[in-house]
Amino acid sequence: MEPSTRREIQPGYQSGFANEFATEALPGALPQGRNSPQRAPYGLYAEQLSGTAFTAPRGHNRRSWLYRIRPAAVHQPFTALPSHRLVANFADVPPTPPNQLRWDPLPMPAEPTDFIDGWVTMAGNGAAEAMNGCAIHVYAANQSMRDRYFYNADGELLIVPQAGRLSIFTEMGKLDVEPFEIAVIPRGVRFSVALPDGKASGYICENFGAQLRLPDLGPIGSNGLANPRDFLTPHAAYEDREGDFELVAKLNGHLWRADIDHSPLDVVAWHGNYAPYKYDLRHFNTIGSISYDHPDPSIFLVLQSQSDTPGVDSIDFVIFPPRWLAAEDTFRPPWFHRNVASEFMGLVHGAYDAKAEGFVPGGGSLHNCMSGHGPDAETFEKASNIDTSKPNKVDNTMAFMFETRTLLKPTRFALETAQLQAHYYECWQGLKKHFNPEQR
Repeated sequence: MEPSTRREIQPGYQSGFANEFATEALPGALPQGRNSPQRAPYGLYAEQLSGTAFTAPRGHNRRSWLYRIRPAAVHQPFTALPSHRLVANFADVPPTPPNQLRWDPLPMPAEPTDFIDGWVTMAGNGAAEAMNGCAIHVYAANQSMRDRYFYNADGELLIVPQAGRLSIFTEMGKLDVEPFEIAVIPRGVRFSVALPDGKASGYICENFGAQLRLPDLGPIGSNGLANPRDFLTPHAAYEDREGDFELVAKLNGHLWRADIDHSPLDVVAWHGNYAPYKYDLRHFNTIGSISYDHPDPSIFLVLQSQSDTPGVDSIDFVIFPPRWLAAEDTFRPPWFHRNVASEFMGLVHGAYDAKAEGFVPGGGSLHNCMSGHGPDAETFEKASNIDTSKPNKVDNTMAFMFETRTLLKPTRFALETAQLQAHYYECWQGLKKHFNPEQR
């Protein structure tokens, strides 16, 4: 996938989050003093990629200037592609049951399937056309994208690999992403994905609304959780290739294809703050109680998509990494709870500390608004009798949660697939009655 025509003079990444970046793959390719000079260096075209309204406040405005070999408009007309496993309007899915739902991992496809063809939508809310809500997908692929490129007009993509590495070649440079890392591809950015390990699977949260950002820390102070310096943005790199290629677009949940006679990854230089990035979840600075009680899961927040209601997000991306538990005289696993928010959980590695079995890497669970859930019977008994005068380490794990303020509606595929665990509810049936009014 890495052709000899790719040029990159600065290996590695720039660090920071939502800052102004400037990078070039040829010396002097970035114009000086003007975003759109009459003649750009090297005969390049200047093109602005805007991810927010032009008049958004400066602190929220996201845009980048690209200096490319050909403008993005140079391609043949689009024609429709079948996309029966994708959903972008969740008014059209079946009624949402209030049951707790859990799935086994999807099997690897039998036929050659690349990263784009390997998506299937599991749940979501809102609608892409209204730029509100999200879609949650899983992917399973066994073939690199060959002479094929993709962009998503519906929203930004938060990609959580579970198995297999991804080499994501974007207009603005290359991201190498492995399990325990995440990648975010902004709305509209063109890219292609190669599979260094031959196959890959994982999760995607497609954000239709406000762009993901780091949360404010409030009383935590100036450091903690995910630190800006650990978010990495690629240096400029480009492909100068001509031939028969395919450009795939996703718009309002539908896939479209167009012939294109050159690689669209032809950006030689760029500057701005609208760009893909990656983050290593192992760098997360976990915070927890060192006195008593189990804190709310908001202390594990990595990224958020803010809504129009202060303090209530459209999407929270939360992780449950290895950590020490030290709270005394406290039930240390997540307590039994019912939330106004809805939660889709996935597991990248190991085991989740609130479930003894059945929740495996690559699988998922959905606990919707006011659906009761919590530790299973085995976990409850173990945690109720552990010696809390000593800390214990939750290790060999990496779980995560996509949490939303509105109902997550499972798709028809999710409700009918053989991977849906019909007996998930049984994990709570073994919880015994301990109540005795005669004994305090």
